[in-house]
Amino acid sequence: MMRKLSAEFFGTFWLVFGGCGSAVLAAGYPELGIGFAGVSLAFGLTVLTMAYAVGGISGGHFNPAVSLGLALARRFGWKDLLPYWVAQVAGAIAAGFVLYAIASGKAGWSAGGFASNGFGDLSPGGYTMQAALLIEIVLTAGFLIVILGATAKAAPSGFAPVAIGLALTLIHLISIPVTNTSVNPARSTGVALFAETAALGQLWLFWIAPLVGAAIGALIWRFILSPGETPENIGNA
Repeated sequence: MMRKLSAEFFGTFWLVFGGCGSAVLAAGYPELGIGFAGVSLAFGLTVLTMAYAVGGISGGHFNPAVSLGLALARRFGWKDLLPYWVAQVAGAIAAGFVLYAIASGKAGWSAGGFASNGFGDLSPGGYTMQAALLIEIVLTAGFLIVILGATAKAAPSGFAPVAIGLALTLIHLISIPVTNTSVNPARSTGVALFAETAALGQLWLFWIAPLVGAAIGALIWRFILSPGETPENIGNA
């Protein structure tokens, strides 16, 4: 079990450090900045690379919402849910700490939003709480459907990390202007702790919405898209 939790810790660390690091360190320079598209790709690449690196150890969740969805879809044991959540959140916080230590090494640097998520005044595009809630639920549900479909027995073997990484890239391309994109409570927590805005006060939404969305996506897969799927005839998550 310790190997699985370590894999989740390092995988989530990589996701937050790589994805949020691309936003904090690389996106803000007019001449060198990678922009929204670059940040979106960075998040997708973090999941893709770590899914291949440690996915065979832990299943490659790196996200409390994904773990919940997989449990609801009967791909993951309920007894392991809380330990996975702890490892994922710890990895995200560690990544936020390391990223903050690096970024603050530049003279005159200010954390500001620190790649955190938000709505209203904290939304990059000024979107409302209702819009943020809806898009996070819908996109997390879609993400779970992609994960469950790509890892099902009927799916082509070996390509699941590619599909999942591209799905996360697409999700960021859609929703960075709305919420700065969460679909992952650990990712949101890891950087909100270091932001100089009111991100912590809005963190509740970026736990509730992804968890609700993951549950919806898992139930759609289990009862509509893949009826009759059982632990004996599915692929490993």
